[in-house]
Amino acid sequence: FLMPLAVLAILVGSAVALFETNLKRLLAYSSVAQIGYILLGASMVSLLGLTASVLHMFNHALAKGALFLAVLCLAPRVAGLDLRDLAGAARQMPWTMGALVLGGLSLIGVPGTAGFISEWYLVSAAMNEGALGVLLIAVIVAGSLMAVVYIWRIVEIAWFRAPAQGAANLTEAPLPALLVTWSVALANLWFGLAPSVPLRLSTAAAESLLRHLPSP
Repeated sequence: FLMPLAVLAILVGSAVALFETNLKRLLAYSSVAQIGYILLGASMVSLLGLTASVLHMFNHALAKGALFLAVLCLAPRVAGLDLRDLAGAARQMPWTMGALVLGGLSLIGVPGTAGFISEWYLVSAAMNEGALGVLLIAVIVAGSLMAVVYIWRIVEIAWFRAPAQGAANLTEAPLPALLVTWSVALANLWFGLAPSVPLRLSTAAAESLLRHLPSP
């Protein structure tokens, strides 16, 4: 029963995020989809699947951590955090919005980011599932494509639209907040380019889980 729930979470969470107009709620619905990826890996009950599941827990924490830290930088300056109120925000808050974009790229699974590594392992695990694996890969790809759309919505509004009313008065977040936000954002690049440590720990955790699973 875990696999159908995972597929449902990926597709429904991503689809709802496509039409959400509030930034915080959009990211919350995307988290539902990302939890679906984690459950999907676990539902395969294989070393590769469980490794992907554990690794995605870590990588999703990095991506969503960067995104929500950027939201915390925005929250005191953009009342309500409706997407329409973010129009032109990147012109006044380029560092905040830059970190948000980097977190979004990792969430999508762009090569070179941490999110790509765990999604690649998830696809690799699905390839070992025979005919069912084709369907699972289609679900993973569909979820990623929908993530491209809803992350691009944020980028397009913040970077390419004329400033919303009051956006011209926005000021960049304080330096300490930016340092914390960018530390997490850059970790998405670091562990995307050098994933050996989290990958080794995730594999060890997956092996331990398999050893302690009851025999069928």
